[in-house]
Amino acid sequence: MVVVPLSQPANDSPATPPTAGTDSMSLIRVAAVGSLAAGGVLLVSGKSRAGLVAAASGTALAMLDQQQTVRAWWNALPAYIAQIQEVLGRVQNALDTFTVQREKLHQILRK
Repeated sequence: MVVVPLSQPANDSPATPPTAGTDSMSLIRVAAVGSLAAGGVLLVSGKSRAGLVAAASGTALAMLDQQQTVRAWWNALPAYIAQIQEVLGRVQNALDTFTVQREKLHQILRK
């Protein structure tokens, strides 16, 4: 399960009326949380298709609400993929070395 930060902007001055954009974003946030919760309940209750649809729509709404976070994650993704490829390359080299050593040991023990 993915955890998406649903931060709420601070409203320091009570005299300022909420703007239309802020109100619609709070509605999107409520809809996202509701869809994710309903999806979780449906998944736990055994209704997997409906749960996946509800969870996917909640995730899409959360991504719509948190566009800056999604953009930052998307921009950081290539660096993480490069690090994973480097680690996998090291593991492959270690396995190759281990295979060569195992073959040498088998040849020595056969004599």
